[in-house]
Amino acid sequence: MALFSGLSDKLNHIFSKLTKHGKLTELEIKTAMREVRIALLEADVNISVVKEFVAKVSERAVGQEILKSLSPTQQVIKIVNEELIALMGSTNSKLTFTNPPTVIMMAGLQGAGKTTLVGKLGLMLKKQGRKPLLVACDVYRPAAINQLKVVGEKAGCTVFEKGQGNPVKIAKEGVAYAKSYGFDTVIIDTAGRLQIDEQLMQELEDIKAEVNPAEILLVVDSMTGQVAVEVANTFNKRLEVTGLVLTKLDGDTRGGATLSMKAVTGKPIKFCSVGEKLGDLEPFYPDRMANRILGMGDVLSLIEKAQEAVTEEQAKKMEKKFRENSFTLDDYLTQFETMNKMGGIKDVLAMLPGMGGKFKIREEDIDEKQMLRTKAIIQSMTMYERENPSVINSSRKNRIAKGSGTTIQEVNRLLKQFEQTKQMMKQMKNNRMFRF
Repeated sequence: MALFSGLSDKLNHIFSKLTKHGKLTELEIKTAMREVRIALLEADVNISVVKEFVAKVSERAVGQEILKSLSPTQQVIKIVNEELIALMGSTNSKLTFTNPPTVIMMAGLQGAGKTTLVGKLGLMLKKQGRKPLLVACDVYRPAAINQLKVVGEKAGCTVFEKGQGNPVKIAKEGVAYAKSYGFDTVIIDTAGRLQIDEQLMQELEDIKAEVNPAEILLVVDSMTGQVAVEVANTFNKRLEVTGLVLTKLDGDTRGGATLSMKAVTGKPIKFCSVGEKLGDLEPFYPDRMANRILGMGDVLSLIEKAQEAVTEEQAKKMEKKFRENSFTLDDYLTQFETMNKMGGIKDVLAMLPGMGGKFKIREEDIDEKQMLRTKAIIQSMTMYERENPSVINSSRKNRIAKGSGTTIQEVNRLLKQFEQTKQMMKQMKNNRMFRF
């Protein structure tokens, strides 16, 4: 995730300088807080939010218990972490469900990714055992209804549409349809505009009055920075939104909107979209996001992604292979596919503790294309070769290289890496620290 990478680097640099001092003086803490202030402003965080944040951290950090602490830098980082969590809402804010059908109304400007978000939310709720109905009320944008049909089909959700009619009437009929056919959740995709206008706001108010939604979720593009905060404020004043959804958090954005949104609007961030795939929607956890910003990783989200990507049966099967040292190239391929389901190696590494600061792995160090070539090489092997790589002689290597569009050198490199992996697994198995 590119979000906050610049801010994370700067904060880690500031704290690394503090670490060198051992015990801290009040002057050193104030100097560090000035640098934190600059880092936040450069990350496009709202200036009033920055002032209040730095003031709170400074007040706590210059207390006697910090200055006299054996590890004052760790105490300062702990304070910054706690204040970041408070800034973004303290706890995860869940959706409110009412007597079925629960109506969720989506709002936002055109281009924020609202229609795709409707499909993502539908898929998430379906995985949770609910039966969502997607209602097409964006009747102005060309192909918006077809777009919703496509994402609805991919998500396995039914789409209710009445063409380019009256959106207020369509919303009402969609809720009635849900009641008649046993859908317990209705997600309404409303129209967006390139900018806020009175016609848009009035239409949204009319839909709200007609269907009485339990949730009004505002979809905002995190890449627009402080503009997103202003948009959220305007929508909230007219609609009283219940929560925010941030999209494009996987983009090259400074992340200021994420840190400013809750403080400025008073509304919780409920979800964040971290990619283009339908499964790339996550509940927003302020504590996990704060940990990522400070380079502490996000192990809980990593575990959740792993549980979605790997079944319990698959995990037990892999554990058995680990015990018996019977790991094959086919299993090696499965690991690559599992990594891809979890968002790719970059996303996985970003969630591991210690990937910031001096341990930070740069994007150029990770060659995703090489992973694709590795998959192609293994897929060009026969099942017998995957299970018995020792039989792969020169002629077989030549055939595999041609079949995968790679070179014999790359085939040799993969076989060597695989043998090193098996050797490492054998050593871990013999080490008491790694015994199950």
